[in-house]
Amino acid sequence: MTHSDVIIVGGGPCGSFTALNLAKLGINVTVFEEHGEIGVPSHCTGHLSIKNLKRLGLYPLPAKIVENIFYGAIFHSPDGKEFSVRFSSPVTCVVNRTIFDKYVAEMAEDAGAYYCLNSRVESVIFENCFVKGVSVKQHEKAEKKFLAKIVVDAEGISSRILRQTGLSTFNRHMLVNAVQAELENVKNLKTDMIEVFLGRDYAPGFYAWLIPKLDGKANVGLAAKAGNPKKLLRKLMLKHPVASKKLHKAKILQISFHPITLGGPIPKTYSNGFLAVGDAASQVKSTTGGGVIFGMTCARVAAKVAYEALRKNDFSQGFLSVYQERCEEIWGFDANVMLKVRKMLDVLSDDKIDDAINFCAKFGLDKVLQNIEDIDFQGRSLLCILRNPRVSTALLYFLLLYLL
Repeated sequence: MTHSDVIIVGGGPCGSFTALNLAKLGINVTVFEEHGEIGVPSHCTGHLSIKNLKRLGLYPLPAKIVENIFYGAIFHSPDGKEFSVRFSSPVTCVVNRTIFDKYVAEMAEDAGAYYCLNSRVESVIFENCFVKGVSVKQHEKAEKKFLAKIVVDAEGISSRILRQTGLSTFNRHMLVNAVQAELENVKNLKTDMIEVFLGRDYAPGFYAWLIPKLDGKANVGLAAKAGNPKKLLRKLMLKHPVASKKLHKAKILQISFHPITLGGPIPKTYSNGFLAVGDAASQVKSTTGGGVIFGMTCARVAAKVAYEALRKNDFSQGFLSVYQERCEEIWGFDANVMLKVRKMLDVLSDDKIDDAINFCAKFGLDKVLQNIEDIDFQGRSLLCILRNPRVSTALLYFLLLYLL
C-alpha cells in the first residue's frame, strides 16, 4: 500500500488545480488519471472569462494556449433576429483545452504533486465510515490500494466514485447532451465575437454556439435535452437561416460528445475523509453550462480546507463541511439565480424568445449590459445593474413573457 496525504481522482483542470494549491502548501498529493495523457480526450469548448482566470492566478496564459480573445457576443433568435453586446476590452478567451489542462497539471507537478496516468480508480476504501483511500487499476494489472487521509473526487460528470460514498449526484432532469466540433472553411466570421443561436428546432432546452479561432477555424457546438446532438448539429450547419451561411461548406476536423449538468451544485459535497469538486459536484453555471471557472474556484477552496484538516488531524464530515459553506459564500447566490433563469428559459417558446431578443435590441439593453462587471457571477452582476430603469423594465417584460 502507498500512502499520501491527499489523493485526487481525475487530472482535469479542477483536479490539477486542487493538486497545485495543495502542493504549494507542502502537502503530499497524488493524482490518479484514467487516461494515458492529460487533457485527452477534450470535450469542453474552452471559452473562459479573462477576469476570473486572472483572479485564479492563471492569466496571462502562454500564447500557445490561447486561440482567440473576444469582446462580446451576438445572440440570434429562432427567426433570425439579432442582439449583440460588445465590451470596450476583451472579456473572454478560448483556450486549447488539451494544452490548458496539461499546463495546469505541469504546474502542479512542478510544485510537487505526483501524477499516475493510465490509473483508473475503481472504488474508494472505507474504514469505520471514513474514506481512507482508493483501489486503482493501472495498465490493466490487478487492482492496487492507495491510502490517504483525504480523497478529493474530481472525476467529472460520471460520478462513479461519488455514488460509492452515498452522496447524491446531479439532477438528471437538468441534464443536456452536447456535441462539440472543430471546423475549417468557416465563412463570414466576426473573429472577435462569439455567436449564440437559440431555438428548439436546433438546440431544444439549451443553445448552439460558434466560437471563432484566429487560424480560420472555429469551435461549433450545441447541447439539447432531446434529440440526437449530431443530427441537430448537421441541421444547424445546413439549414439555420444565419448559421448555414457561415457553416454549410465547413469541414468537420474532429467531433466529441459529452453531457452537461445544469441543475446547480449537488446537495452535499463532502463526507468523512472525502470532498467533491468540479463536474462531479455539479459546480456548473446553469445558464451557459460553463464549469471550469466555478470548478477551479471551488478546487482552491477544497485545497485550503484539506490543508486545514491535515493540520488539525480532523477529517470528519463535521470539519470538512466548511468546504461547502465557503463555496456557497462565494457563489451560492449566483448559482441560485442562474438556476432560476435556466428554468425560466426552458419554458419559453421560440416565439417568446424572438420577442425577447427583439425587445433587447430595440430597447438598447446592449448599452446597459456593457456595464456588467463579471460574466461568471451572474447573480451579483444582475444586482449591480438593477438600478438602471431599463433593466427594471426589461425584467418586468421578461417576467410577463414567462407568465403569459
